[in-house]
Amino acid sequence: MPRATNAPASRRRRKSRLELAKGFSGPRSKLFRQATEAVDRAQAMAFVHRKQKKRNYRRLWTVRINAACRMNGIVYSRFIEGLTKANVTINRKMLSEIAIYDEAGFAKLVATAQAAIK
Repeated sequence: MPRATNAPASRRRRKSRLELAKGFSGPRSKLFRQATEAVDRAQAMAFVHRKQKKRNYRRLWTVRINAACRMNGIVYSRFIEGLTKANVTINRKMLSEIAIYDEAGFAKLVATAQAAIK
């Protein structure tokens, strides 16, 4: 009976790992061990950064809303409080879009929030 090796499976495994490392610089894209470590780290960071991306966008929207609020004479926290009391349910992403592209509409939202606080 001929001797069976694991060569095809090993070659396939190495080839796929090096394929994932394509575009990395230097030995990280050429040598199997370094490519493996680089790919493992890249995939771990990709997982973490997908979670952080959501946080970063929410922070960006908050900053934009706050800037627009201050231009209309109110601070962010009081604005959100007023919208909550007025039962206005617009998410922060849409609020930031309104603040950027529709200043008159945002001013009406600010007026609504201020009326609900008083």
